[in-house]
Amino acid sequence: MLFPAIDFEAGHVVQLVQGERRALQRELAPTLELFQGFPCLQIIDLDAAKGEGDNGALVERCCAAGFRVRVGGGIRTLARARQVLAWGAEQVIVSSAAFKDGRPDLAFLAALQAVGRERIILAVDSRGGQVAIAGWRQVLPLTTLAAIAALEPFCSEFLYTNVDTEGLMQGIPLDRIREIRQATPHQLTIAGGISTLEEIRTLDAMRCHSVLGMAIYTGKLSLDSLRPFAGQ
Repeated sequence: MLFPAIDFEAGHVVQLVQGERRALQRELAPTLELFQGFPCLQIIDLDAAKGEGDNGALVERCCAAGFRVRVGGGIRTLARARQVLAWGAEQVIVSSAAFKDGRPDLAFLAALQAVGRERIILAVDSRGGQVAIAGWRQVLPLTTLAAIAALEPFCSEFLYTNVDTEGLMQGIPLDRIREIRQATPHQLTIAGGISTLEEIRTLDAMRCHSVLGMAIYTGKLSLDSLRPFAGQ
């Protein structure tokens, strides 16, 4: 399945290169119109992820727009997870809050089970093979594979963003993805530089979902070519 990405920063839909340089900016209404016919969206509040703001009103609009939505960014408490799910999100994506002092925060993750394990996606984003949090600005002394092993009991799905290739549209390291795929039976969603139909087909054959942002917004991949991967 393919998820178009809507990332929010300072009240706008944006795409960043490696989580740092803003490469494009657009408004929400035409973006939601663009994705009509795609049943699922991935929404990330980048400001909330960095602890530098909150685009909650825009996130709530996405949840109410008729799509099946997964939402991440700033979900650091059980109350916030419940709020986002009450807006209409199907699942929440938890990243930074899943870790404390460089290790998985098992106490928080146990408390989060109150919303239902099936509604929890844990992000194991990576810079150089190490888990990256806080808007990818902090790299932990923890490998992605070690994080997956520790986090499996607390979620139904993992989101893996390869930060080293994010936004570059130069492809994603499929050998690395295969290693991660073999490490867990959980559903796995991949992001970070996916830019060809062949990559999407390969990920689909590996039972991985794909998240696309820059390749869609720049027109490198047409929406018509992506519809067969959109799911129901």
